[in-house]
Amino acid sequence: MANKRILKKDINYVLGDIIEAVYVWEYSNPGKNTEGSEKVIDEAIEVFDELIARVNDKNVDDKKAHFKAINKDLEVKGLELIEKINNLG
Repeated sequence: MANKRILKKDINYVLGDIIEAVYVWEYSNPGKNTEGSEKVIDEAIEVFDELIARVNDKNVDDKKAHFKAINKDLEVKGLELIEKINNLG
């Protein structure tokens, strides 16, 4: 696993891209209800806050395993959010 700075950038890029994809969906579907898409954005922000808090946690014994777990959670939660975007509408 790379360092903390790169992990933070990965979290920011992945979740930022997911939020951007929701905005593109909303722009492409102006007549649709945006309640579901707003929930996806809110969930992405919650995931971002949770993962960044975990990255900044100083009370970790095995940093390598800790960062790998965060990276895995980012992948899993990112895929879940992408699936929710695909099911909008």
